[in-house]
Amino acid sequence: MSKLQIGDVALANNCILAPMAGVTDLPFRLLCKEQGVGLICMEMVSAKAIYYNNKNTEDLMVIHPDETPVSLQLFGSEPDIIADMAKRIEERPFSILDINMGCPVPKVVNNKEGSALMKNPKLVEEILTKLVKAIKKPVTVKIRKGFNDSNVNAVEIARIAESCGVAAVAVHGRTREQYYSGKADWDIIAAVKNAVKIPVIGNGDVVDAYSAKSLIDQTGCDGVMIGRAAQGNPWIFREVVTYLETGVIPPKPTPEQVKETVIRHAKLQLEYKGEYTGVREMRKHLSWYTAGYPNSARFRQMINSMESMDQLIASVEEIFVGK
Repeated sequence: MSKLQIGDVALANNCILAPMAGVTDLPFRLLCKEQGVGLICMEMVSAKAIYYNNKNTEDLMVIHPDETPVSLQLFGSEPDIIADMAKRIEERPFSILDINMGCPVPKVVNNKEGSALMKNPKLVEEILTKLVKAIKKPVTVKIRKGFNDSNVNAVEIARIAESCGVAAVAVHGRTREQYYSGKADWDIIAAVKNAVKIPVIGNGDVVDAYSAKSLIDQTGCDGVMIGRAAQGNPWIFREVVTYLETGVIPPKPTPEQVKETVIRHAKLQLEYKGEYTGVREMRKHLSWYTAGYPNSARFRQMINSMESMDQLIASVEEIFVGK
């Protein structure tokens, strides 16, 4: 398995947790790190919110020593604000700063941020030029295939990024118009890999160890980024890393191990977010963890009305009884 170097940051392996808003918070990242992921990407943070000292944004930027190396992801569309805020936070313990040019969510896109930036290569160049000059840490960028099928320009944007001094580019093989539907186009990842010399990280339709290896084999990409397939399944990183290193698929976690992880996840939520927020944010994770289990639909209905962590943990114990 090849190691991955991004600027001056050497990763233990080339397997990366994708940034996912509302998912890759601190408790979940710690669980993924324990499963051997090479790089943790945090939830995206608004550069403008940092500028206005938003308290919720401050909470999003908390980093635990056990999860490093970490990539902190900013989004925005104003070059000076992005560069200035990057400089303001550079002393924080992240290793890499990533710029989001792939988020498809309407409220982000309508603000000319996220994947909307791909429609404006000149602005992309201005943002990245100022940002790379502003900080010493490596800068990376996450992009999509293009904004829509009429605007497939991942290769152009990747070349701009490289010329600005960006250290690596992650490519999701779908357009903004696709969101997360349809099939990811791995050919565009291969095209980007052939067009630039900096590391290229492939993203899209990696659901297990076999698809991770297929993505590398078919595109020549330097790293694999996994997002939705890790939801309720932090063990995917152990599976992928082990398979890429040894060719062997490790055994799946036992129901008892799954239960222990779910309860630990819940307790971490309680520790870092308090009971009110922790319980509510844990609901979606429980739906993912228990998908496919007998009575899981009934269990999901039940957890959506829970308000205490004790209730939630007791219910988790119940669903895993006899498994």
